Amino acid sequence: MVIRIGKATDNDFVANDSHVSRYHARLTRDEKGNLFIEDTESTNGTFVNGDRVIKKKITPSDIVTLGNNYTLNISEVLKSDNDYSEEFAALKPVYENYIKEKIRIQSSNQFKTRLLQSLPFAVIGILGLMISVIGKHNQGVFIGSLIIAVCAPTLGIYLGARQSAKIPALLQNLSNQFKINYVCPKCGTFLGEIPWESLANKKKCSLSTCRAKWVKK
Repeated sequence: MVIRIGKATDNDFVANDSHVSRYHARLTRDEKGNLFIEDTESTNGTFVNGDRVIKKKITPSDIVTLGNNYTLNISEVLKSDNDYSEEFAALKPVYENYIKEKIRIQSSNQFKTRLLQSLPFAVIGILGLMISVIGKHNQGVFIGSLIIAVCAPTLGIYLGARQSAKIPALLQNLSNQFKINYVCPKCGTFLGEIPWESLANKKKCSLSTCRAKWVKK
């Protein structure tokens, strides 16, 4: 990768400043992914963290200055090469957290649904034990137990159905947020529910008008 930097409009990255030379410097990346800034015989020099350099290995956090006061934003310069690898890497936890939360919502609510549906039958079993201990001849206990035995299953079915009905809404809210976050960092196209690793194997956005580089070659 070679990105030409300077004031002239035919550079890869145009730095419009009076103290920047027409062809001031170039940013390169070697096969190991290391970045280098190289001065190309500029009039006012190239500086890294205040020191004038001819060629120096840098990171995006270094302060690179062209001429007297033009601060070069390395991340922005890399965008001129369509490099969105750092932003794409940040999508990996977005996908992983989405899958984990989706599984949690489904399993948690299914457990609550089954619990609410089965609880009334446990109550009926307890009542049956009470009747066997107290005796069938206690009319008040017997009638009360009979009413609960009839109503409890109905109540359990209702509560279970109500809990189950919450799942689609929770999943929809999760999906809506996922569609906002899991997008191409350049063009904003939703990437679907395709695993991050599968997208990384493609190395770049498939949209012909974008083609953002997701992975450094």
